[in-house]
Amino acid sequence: MSQYKKAIFAGGCFWCMVKPFDQWDGVQQVISGYTGGHVENPTYEQVKAGDTGHYEAVEISYNPEVISYSEILELYWRQIDPTDDGGQFQDRGDSYRAAIFYSDEEQQKEAALSKEELAQSGRFKKPIVTEILPAATFYPAEEYHQDFYKKNEQEYKEDRAKSGRDEFIEKTWD
Repeated sequence: MSQYKKAIFAGGCFWCMVKPFDQWDGVQQVISGYTGGHVENPTYEQVKAGDTGHYEAVEISYNPEVISYSEILELYWRQIDPTDDGGQFQDRGDSYRAAIFYSDEEQQKEAALSKEELAQSGRFKKPIVTEILPAATFYPAEEYHQDFYKKNEQEYKEDRAKSGRDEFIEKTWD
């Protein structure tokens, strides 16, 4: 594991943030969890209630010799609406906001550069509001949330279809 690095992203419901990263060469593992708040070992119910300060997030373990952090950032931007500071798609509230959590100065610089490039691209008419924050303790979510798209394929598909995420991605990126 020593060759692997970690990237942490919040992008709304963590169920929808696992599969887009999980399928790339060099990505060893994607864990659903919580970060950025003030409650130790929060539960899903606590985070969803909105008073822990935590975001639903994913922690991606990746091999930088196979996939770079900048490539992972590019994948990330294509999964979210970076102009929405009230949550993502059908999921509303602070715990569903989008954010990049950096673990070192290099990640901070790369994240800031990618955000600036996206802002300058003209792809979005509204400002890019996704925050870039220092990484805090990452708490893995309960086991039933891990790899949800594999374990509960039908529920995952239905939830994702209701969210409007795929229509947004197709309209914005394809």
